[in-house]
Amino acid sequence: MAAVRQHGPVVDARGPVRYLWWLVREVKGKVALGAIYGSLWFVSLAVTPYLISQAIDRGLTPPRPTALLAWAAVVLAVGVASAWLGIMRHRSMTRLRLAAALRTADLVMTHATRLGAALPRRVTAGEVVTIGISDVWTVGRAMNVGGVGVAAVVAFAVIAVLLQRISGLLAVVVLVGVPVVALTIGPLLRRTQRAAARYREHQGGLNSRLVDIVGGLRVLNGLGGKQAHQEHYERESAKLREQGYRVGEPSSWIGALGEGLPVVYLAVVIWLAARLAVGGGLTAGQLVAVYGYTAMLVIPVNVMIFVGFDVTRGVVAARRITDFLRLPGDDPAGGAAPPGPAVLHDPESGVSAEPGRFTALAGNLPAASARILDRLGRYQPGDTTWGGRPLAGIAQPEIRSRILVAAHDADLFAGTLRDVVAGRADPDDDRVRLALDTAVAHDVGADLARPVTWGGRNLSGGQRQRVRLARAVYTDPEMLLAAEPTSAVDAHTEAAIADRLSAARRGRGTVLATTSPVLLDRADTVHYLVDGRVAATGTHRGLLAAEPGYRALVARAFGEDSFEGEGA
Repeated sequence: MAAVRQHGPVVDARGPVRYLWWLVREVKGKVALGAIYGSLWFVSLAVTPYLISQAIDRGLTPPRPTALLAWAAVVLAVGVASAWLGIMRHRSMTRLRLAAALRTADLVMTHATRLGAALPRRVTAGEVVTIGISDVWTVGRAMNVGGVGVAAVVAFAVIAVLLQRISGLLAVVVLVGVPVVALTIGPLLRRTQRAAARYREHQGGLNSRLVDIVGGLRVLNGLGGKQAHQEHYERESAKLREQGYRVGEPSSWIGALGEGLPVVYLAVVIWLAARLAVGGGLTAGQLVAVYGYTAMLVIPVNVMIFVGFDVTRGVVAARRITDFLRLPGDDPAGGAAPPGPAVLHDPESGVSAEPGRFTALAGNLPAASARILDRLGRYQPGDTTWGGRPLAGIAQPEIRSRILVAAHDADLFAGTLRDVVAGRADPDDDRVRLALDTAVAHDVGADLARPVTWGGRNLSGGQRQRVRLARAVYTDPEMLLAAEPTSAVDAHTEAAIADRLSAARRGRGTVLATTSPVLLDRADTVHYLVDGRVAATGTHRGLLAAEPGYRALVARAFGEDSFEGEGA
C-alpha cells in the first residue's frame, strides 16, 4: 500500500522515513517558524563574541570611551534580542512537537475507528496503547530536526564564516570537526536504533499482557490465577528492563559524547588560537572572539547530536505507526449483496453455512475456528463467497447489517441493562426480556434498569457472556456467527441455552464454533475441523459413530466441561 487516505490529505505510510517527511510537510509552517527563531537565536549568540571583540579592539586599545559605550550598547541590545528569541524559539518548537504528535495521534485514532470491530483481530490493545501514548510523542520530538536541527546547521555555518575572517586554520578545524562527530556518533545511533526497535516490540507485547490482566482481574481473582499472572508479568518486566539497559548503553555514550566532544573542540581551537595570539597573529579582541565562538559552538554541536538521537528514536516509533496505518480497513463501497438469505462459503477451510440452518464448527484448534468465523464475517481477508459472490467485493454496510460476528470478548458499554442488550437499536422491553430469556440470563435481567458498568465489570464472567449472547439474539441478524458462546456457564445452563437458542434462531442462519456436546447435538450440520480444514461433515451423532477423531475431540471437551464452568 503506497498511501492511506484519512478523511483528508493522503498519508504517506510507505515507511517510517517517508512518514516523517510527510509529517514535516504537513506542519511546514511551524517547522519554518521554529527554524527561523532558532536560527536567529543561534546567530545572536554567535554575533555576540564578534561585538565584544570590536568593543575591546576599538574601545580599549587604545582607550576610546565613546566607542566602548557604543559597542557595549550594541552588545546589550543583542543580548535583549537574544533573550526574546530564545523564548520564541522554545515556544515555537513546543508548538511544533505538539502539532506533529497530535496530528499523528489523530491519524491513529481515526484509523482505529475505521477498523472498528476488526481492530482487536489485527492488533493487540497493548500495541494501540503504546502507539497512542508513547510513539506519537516520540515522533513529535523527531520534528526537532526541522526546527532547531536546521538552526544548528545555520549557526555552525555562521561561526565557520566568522572564524575564517580571523584565521583560515581555525575555520578548517571547525569544519573538519563535524564529520568527526558524525563518524563517532553514527555507529552509536545505529546501535541505539536496533536496540530501541527490539525494546519497542517487547514493550508492546508487555503492555498487551497488562491490558489483558487488568481487563480480566476479577476473573483472575475468582479463579485464583492472579498470582501466577503477576509472576509471569514480573518476569517479562525484568526482561524488558534488561532490554532497556541495552538501549541505555549506546544512549549514555551519545549523551556523554554530546557533552564532551564540543569541549574537546573548545580545547583544540583555544589552544590553536592562543598560539596564534602569542605569535602576534591575533589581537586581544580576536582571541576573546575565538573563545566566544568556540564556547558558543558547544550549543549547536550538542543540538545536532541530540537531534540525531531524536530522529533515530522517531524512526523506530514511526515504523510502528506506519505498520498500524497500513492495516486494511473496511471499505464501505462495493457491490450489491445477495437479495435474500444465501450460503456463506469459506474455500480456505471448506466450511459452508446455509441460511436457516444451525451449523457448528468443531475443531482441534479453537483459534483456527475463530479465524473462519472472522473470514465469514469479512473481518479477515479471504476468498469467502456469499451466494456465490466474493464477500470482499460486497458493500461493507450490507454485510454488517445482515451478518453478525459475536465475539466472545466483545465490549459491553456502560448503561442500563435495557440499553446494553438493545445496543444500537431502539430498546423494546419485551424483545429485551425475550433475548435475556434465550440467553438464560434471568439472574441478570430481573431489572432492565439495572446499571451495567463499562466492560460489564460489575457482572461475573458467566453473566457477561450471557448478556453478550442476549445482545446478539436481540439484533436478530440474518446470519449469526459466534465462538464458544457458553464456555463460562455450567452444564445445566448450557443445555437450557442450547434449547432456547436453537428455537429462537429457527429460520435464521446460525454458526457456532464449539466443542460442547450439548450444542453440537442441537446443530443441523456439524463440520469436523482438523487444523482449520473440514475433515468430515454430518450430524453430531453421525460423526460420533463414523469419526474416531471427532469422538475423541468431543469426549475430551466433555471431560473438561464436567469439571469446569460457572454457575448461572
